[in-house]
Amino acid sequence: MQIILSDFISLDGVVQAPGGPGEDDDGGFAHGGWSGPYFDVEAMGPVVSEIMDRSDALLYGRRTWQNMAAAWPDRAGDPFADRMNEIPKYVASRTLTQDDLTWSGSTLLPGDDAIGAVRELRAREGKGLQIWGSSAFAKQLVEHDLVDEYVLMIEPILLGGGKRVFPDDGQARPLELVSTTTAGTGVLICTYRPARD
Repeated sequence: MQIILSDFISLDGVVQAPGGPGEDDDGGFAHGGWSGPYFDVEAMGPVVSEIMDRSDALLYGRRTWQNMAAAWPDRAGDPFADRMNEIPKYVASRTLTQDDLTWSGSTLLPGDDAIGAVRELRAREGKGLQIWGSSAFAKQLVEHDLVDEYVLMIEPILLGGGKRVFPDDGQARPLELVSTTTAGTGVLICTYRPARD
């Protein structure tokens, strides 16, 4: 299986709280919902749907899973929401228990070795494992060279600080650009894969 990291990302690399105020205000982040004005349904909607079509499961960190679990079950009846509710979901958390995971199809990864569990999932036959949001968990996947594809919706805004998905470990990770599309709102929808030597 391939791990696909998909994110709404500011021009200065921030992925924190794109969806709305209060989503994640860690560190005093005051720009929750910054992504909304740039969402171009005609250009970005099909990309989000296509990634879901290529995904056999979703990977989440605790906070993103909790936000999603609070939102999606009530939207049943919409095809995308139905897909979100039925797809298997794997959650990395040291504080939640399996009993806390009430959103259908959710499974807790072992708290002492979530990365090892992801490696095992990635080794299975199948399509994609998509990580959406979950900046701390996504950063760990990048650090361990487990991301096979990046789908970044680069939005024309500078946020001046916030959570990022890319490690600051000094290691170069060359990528190759697979495709790019420009949305009417100025968003660059870019797909990258690790460059092969």
